Formats: sequence, C-alpha cells, structure tokens
Amino acid sequence: MKRKLVIIVATLALLIPAVLPTQAAGGNCSLWYTIQRGDTLARIARIYGTTWSYLASINGISNPNRIYWGMTICVQSYTPPQGTTYVVQRGDWLTRIAQRFGVSLFAMLQANPLMNPNLIYPGQVLIIPV
Repeated sequence: MKRKLVIIVATLALLIPAVLPTQAAGGNCSLWYTIQRGDTLARIARIYGTTWSYLASINGISNPNRIYWGMTICVQSYTPPQGTTYVVQRGDWLTRIAQRFGVSLFAMLQANPLMNPNLIYPGQVLIIPV
C-alpha cells in the first residue's frame, strides 16, 4: 500500500507541471492554448501562424515531441516594440524594407517573430529594430 502511494505521488509530481500554464513566456503571454489529444507543436504553430520552434522557445519546451493533452501553452507572447514601426505598402519586399532602414533581414525577422517572411501585405505593421 505504501509503495502504491509513493508511485502515485511520484507520477503526480511529474504530471502536474505539464498541465499548469508555463511561466516561460515571462508573464507577457497574450494568448494561451490548451493542448488537445493528437496536437503537435507544428500543428498548433500552423493554426496560429508561427513556427513550432517559436512556441517551444517561449514556453521553455526542450523536447517538442513531449507535450501532453491538457497542458496549457502560450501561443502568442507580447513583447513591446523595440524600435520604430513601418506600414507595408503595395509592392514592398521585406528585403527592400530592411535595406531602406539599414537593418539586416535577420534582424527584421527577429523583431517580428510571428510574421511569415514570404507573405507580407499592404497595411501590415512591421517593427523596425533599432
């Protein structure tokens, strides 16, 4: 009986952190998602227009294959803009915008982590890093 109790307590100790919201987003999470059966980080990322690696990084998930149903993760972390903003105009290309402001394409992508670099559209607001 004592052995069963130890096994139950040990199992709960491992599972409870998996179902509680993570604090890895630094308290700046603007949108949470509760994982359902069959979900993968890649599938969730597609739904929210981001990447699985971004979701893993903001949630402190070291192994993206080890997520559990019932686990709550941050799917959109709010980071206050660092730099100026630019509203995309018709005919703009991301590389040309980066060149115009004297920043690298990599810096643009880091400043706008939820952006799809292959799909920018007029009216979209981009953060231009300082």
